[in-house]
Amino acid sequence: MAAFPKNHDPNLLVGYETHDDAGVYRLNDELAIITTADFITPPVNDPFVFGEIAAANAISDVYAMGGRPITCLNLASFPSKILSAEILNQIFAGGLSKITEAGAVLAGGHTIEDNEPKFGLAVTGIVHPEKFWTNKGAKAGDDLILTKPIGSGVLFNANLKKWVSTDALDECLAVITTLNKTAADVMRRYDIHAVTDITGFGLAGHSFEIARSSGVRLEIRMDDIPFMREAIEMYERGMNTGSNGHNRQLVENNLVFNKVLPTWHQEIIYDPQTSGGLMAVLPHDQSQNLLNSLHQKGVDGARIIGSVKPLQDSTYLVFN
Repeated sequence: MAAFPKNHDPNLLVGYETHDDAGVYRLNDELAIITTADFITPPVNDPFVFGEIAAANAISDVYAMGGRPITCLNLASFPSKILSAEILNQIFAGGLSKITEAGAVLAGGHTIEDNEPKFGLAVTGIVHPEKFWTNKGAKAGDDLILTKPIGSGVLFNANLKKWVSTDALDECLAVITTLNKTAADVMRRYDIHAVTDITGFGLAGHSFEIARSSGVRLEIRMDDIPFMREAIEMYERGMNTGSNGHNRQLVENNLVFNKVLPTWHQEIIYDPQTSGGLMAVLPHDQSQNLLNSLHQKGVDGARIIGSVKPLQDSTYLVFN
């Protein structure tokens, strides 16, 4: 595969080279735009909820960069000869509900004919050119805070076999339809060194991106990671996802498991998330205050899950 050409515009503050969640382009000394796009296939049958999940997932990239979303464009693929226009309208309505909740506006979009429904957004946000977040900047001595539990990938797959209880699935949907807006708003009051949102590469993959970009090692405590209800049970029963293997391959040469766990239990760190939480890296002496603030603002799933250490050889991730 040919390499992408290098960017030479000094106003492009964050481009594709860093594998960050979105691009950042400086307009002037006071304003930069954040630009991103994301779309997904339906994890649920309800078209309105699908729209909510896809929109929250796409908008999250702006929050992960420290910005505020302002405009969105619908991106949709739809089998109009198979499914009714009302289903597409419901998908759009679900997306619009989250766009509006985020304080942004829907400015248009594009739809194509496809055999499988897909939906997402192209999102533009704004941020001060000296105050955006990236996945680079974690320092030894910092702590890691994760704002949402993980496990949605295996739950959606297991739900196809009706293994998941109604309560567990409802809780999962409540988590992933929740915007990361409140979490990001609270985090801006602290000295954030690095941020990413936990999505398709799973907790391990996105943690690896922070560790590699920052030149540090992340030590994560398995007992402190918040898991969605029944997610571990689904792995124990033999369920998995199509992304776990790929996500494991991304990090297996740079990861050590110190905690003795069955292989099926280890799979949770590779579980691909949709509209997952933010993982923030900040000084140890601020982490408990941030956690308390998140809980006070209703981000109940937030947990301190680990810490940052100096890099040793090529071991970027340690799970204890």
